Amino acid sequence: MSDSLQQPAPLTQRPSRWLHNLSAKLASLPMVLTALVVFVGCTVWTVFYSFTNSRLLPDASKFSLKQYEYLWTQRRWLISIENLAVYGALSLIFSLVIGFFLAALLDRKIRGEAIFRTIFLYPFALSFIITGLAWQWLLNPDFGIQANIRALGWESFSLDPLNNPDLVIYGILIAGVWQGTGLIMCIMLAGLRGIDEDIWKAARVDGISTVKTYLKIIIPMLRPVFITALVLISAGIIKVYDLVVAQTSGGPGLSSQVPAMYVFDKMFKDQNLAQGFAASTMMLVSVMIVLIPWAYLEFGGKKHAR
Repeated sequence: MSDSLQQPAPLTQRPSRWLHNLSAKLASLPMVLTALVVFVGCTVWTVFYSFTNSRLLPDASKFSLKQYEYLWTQRRWLISIENLAVYGALSLIFSLVIGFFLAALLDRKIRGEAIFRTIFLYPFALSFIITGLAWQWLLNPDFGIQANIRALGWESFSLDPLNNPDLVIYGILIAGVWQGTGLIMCIMLAGLRGIDEDIWKAARVDGISTVKTYLKIIIPMLRPVFITALVLISAGIIKVYDLVVAQTSGGPGLSSQVPAMYVFDKMFKDQNLAQGFAASTMMLVSVMIVLIPWAYLEFGGKKHAR
């Protein structure tokens, strides 16, 4: 009898692993199907028609690389890519550095932490349109920061980036960092609060300074948090549109154009679907360049580590 108890159940009697949490899988099925149809289906449709000569309506009668060749000869598109590169690089750096710095300060359990946390996170609750309009007013030379500081007696003070073609992208950057840093701060703070207090105690016993503890111990432990923050910031950078429209509408001239504005104008103003789809496909490639390394670091790296 003991031998029969020790024998494993027949394979046919074992429940399939696909039947585990069956109710949860059935509940998520509509969402999965919607994502496949809407996201994957529309993405394939967009890429397909980007190789056509579609204008106001989809037209699959001719296929070529004409739209992509035309896209990369357009001065507006090239300026958009350059602006996105500058905005993106600086936004990544400032958002990560300022977000981590604020999180580190709040992690010291300062007095009034809840108030400061709310103040820092509040801009993220605003839409990009509201943020853009607010900073458009603040950077307006007639009644914004420049006018108020000059009223205090500093007549030579100048702060008018939105009307300067060489500085306009930095004016947009200020608004973007101001809004997005609060979210990064919360992500970093959650990561810091998840670190065992014994690590800090051991570092103090060993005589390691606070700065070295962050650089040598804490930051390496927060690698997954930094990767998540990096993906979120990158996704927001690639699709930036509302902020630019609210602040400058792409001006002065073409100096603050971004790829999303190019796509919108080609599809809805110029009624050139194929050209808009081609630009959208290039933006999708940019997103994949960000997501594929992230997916490998998060999943592939862990698999190889095992």
